[in-house]
Formats: sequence, C-alpha cells, structure tokens
Amino acid sequence: MTDILIIGGGIVGLATALKLKQANPHLTLILLEKESELAKHQTGNNSGVIHSGLYYKPGSLKAINCIKGYHLLLDFCKENEIPFELCGKVVVATSEVELPLLDNLFVRGQQNGLANLRKLSQGELKEIEPHVNGMKGIFVPQTGIVDYKLVALKYGELLVALGAEIKLNEKVVSITTINNQSTVVTEKSSYTAKLVINCAGLYSDKVTSMTREKVNYKIIPFRGEYFKLKKEKEYLVKNLIYPVPDPNFPFLGVHFTRMAKGGVEAGPNAVLAFRREGYKKSDINLAELAETLAWPGFQKVAAKYWKTGFGEMHRSFSKAAFTKALQKLLPEIEEEDLVEGGAGVRAQACDRDGGLVDDFLILEEANIINVCNAPSPAATSSLAIGETVAAIALKRF
Repeated sequence: MTDILIIGGGIVGLATALKLKQANPHLTLILLEKESELAKHQTGNNSGVIHSGLYYKPGSLKAINCIKGYHLLLDFCKENEIPFELCGKVVVATSEVELPLLDNLFVRGQQNGLANLRKLSQGELKEIEPHVNGMKGIFVPQTGIVDYKLVALKYGELLVALGAEIKLNEKVVSITTINNQSTVVTEKSSYTAKLVINCAGLYSDKVTSMTREKVNYKIIPFRGEYFKLKKEKEYLVKNLIYPVPDPNFPFLGVHFTRMAKGGVEAGPNAVLAFRREGYKKSDINLAELAETLAWPGFQKVAAKYWKTGFGEMHRSFSKAAFTKALQKLLPEIEEEDLVEGGAGVRAQACDRDGGLVDDFLILEEANIINVCNAPSPAATSSLAIGETVAAIALKRF
C-alpha cells in the first residue's frame, strides 16, 4: 500500500516523483519501470538539446512549461554538477518562401519572453556558422546541450534519498479501482495506491485504456534516425543549426546538433516506426503496427501528409536523399562524410479526427492522472511538468 504510484521511469515520471517528494516528504511513493534501467527509451535516445521555448504557441502548456522548465533545469544542473553548455543555435531560412515563417518565429520567441534573440543577415549568419547556406537567420542564445540520461539518473538518485522506492522490471498489466483505491498489477507483483500517475511515454495510451473505457487518442511512434559527422568534418558545424520548421508538421526537420557527449549529429528524419520501441527498420511488431494502421486518426494523417511521409521514408532508405536534405543547410556535406548514428522513437499522440496533438496532454480521473502526450520539449520541461502534475496530485492529499 502506498500513497502514490507512478508508472514510467523516464525523465517525466522521475521529475514528477521528485517534485512530489520535495513538496510533501511524508507521502509514500513507488515508481515502477518496465525495463531493467531508468530512462531507456525517449529520454535515453534524444538529441540532448536544451530547448529555449522558441517554437511553441504562447500560453500553451508547451510554451509555459518549456520556459519555466528551462530555468529549473539549468539551476538543477548547476546544483548537481551536471555538465551542460548554452552554446546557442541558428535557425536558417534557405529560400524566399521561408522568410515570412522566420519572421513569425522571431515574433513568437519574443512573445514567449526570449531575450536577446537576434535577426541575422546572410553575412552575420556566416560569422556564426561559416559553412551554412542561408538567406537570413535567427540566433537563439538560450539553446544549449546536455545529456538527459545523466539528468534523469540524478532525479532517480535524489528520489531514493528522499525515501521513494524505484522498482525495475515491473511491467504493468492491469489497473482496477475500487473505493478510492487502485490496484496496479505487474508481471511480478501487485500494488495498491490512493493515486496512480501514468507517465508511460510510448505506452501512455495503453495504460490510460486500463483506467478509462474510452480513449480518444493513440500513441503513434515516429522513429527519428541520425547520422554522425566523421571526426574530420565536425569543423563544419560550430554549434546547432536548424531549418525553419514546417508549421503544419510537428517535427523540426533535419538539423545539426553538437552533442554533450562529443561529436555532431545530423538528423533526425521522422518515419513511422513499425513497433512502439522500433529503433531499427527491422524492428516490427505486427500487432502494434496493425493497431496504428487501423486507427482512424492515423489514416487521416496519412491521407493528409502522404507526400511528406514518403519523402521521410525515402530519406530513411536512401543515404543520398538524406544527404541532399542536409545539403540545404550545409552544401559542403558529402555522403561519405556521414556515418550511421543512433535513432530515437517519439511518442506522438494522434486523436481520432486525425489531429497530431501539438500540446502536452494531461487527463484526470478520480484516482488516476494520465500524462498522455509529452513529446519534445518534455525533457527540457521535465521539472516544470513534474511541478504541474504534482500540484494536481497534491490537491488529493
């Protein structure tokens, strides 16, 4: 028996648990993780960017939590001696069509309170990133790099020091609620809690469906594949170089990221993964794939974005096509400069009507809080999301 049980040992589950224990140390708390280690999936496979809050609709949960979370994250890293660097990034317009979108982005950044944003002429762009191809750009000084796995593991360490329990290899199979208490059954054990918080990431919809009859969204897994620049070509990228994103598509386009662990990554694309944790093209789970393809919302997304989807898929199977996309930003890049990198899978909630849910989504039941959609910038925002969810939870106690 425990006061609060959290499902999911990624950065959001850990941050939520930490904020709860810091706010009320007397609450008993257990965190369950289905893997043998924490932060194995989205947290451990992302690009390690500290996001500034540039892209998000002013007033949205993403904008509010990203900007607040950004400051909390930097303070946390300083206090706990976790290396990070605020190196800044450039967002680059490579065509006339992108110039008004770049201006919109600049205004949005200002609306979100980002100080010292700078519009860049072609010449100024070259001063910051000498090898970039662009007509104009924006310099975002707040953007940085960090290893989010280190951050998440430190959350876990502090959590245990505060008296919480972390249980690994505990995959949840069912949740039942009777008389203000929920029983969570895993493959190994069962737990009773006054409140359950679902932070299950790529399986958040599955856990939500254990707690409510009708779930109007489904997690669609999108794999993002990266290449790395060969050591001798890393000089082409000083820090972070991003394109102007397509405003209709919830991904930022292929970009260049200097990594906290060293090296430069190029990517990611965004292709449909054939299983929830499908990091390789050969990773296929027929039941999960059939579920994705049968979802009415996904069918509408596919009909709307089929052209973009085919382009992404083509780049996934053709290194030449991937290189061509990167050459828009860095014309000097050649196919032989790229070596196979890693991949991450992003959990993107899609509603029944074909909307790719653009904001964080938190649903409340009597005894359950479901964090249903927490894609990028969830890692940057993790402590702020943790505070938001903790505030909802603490009202119950």
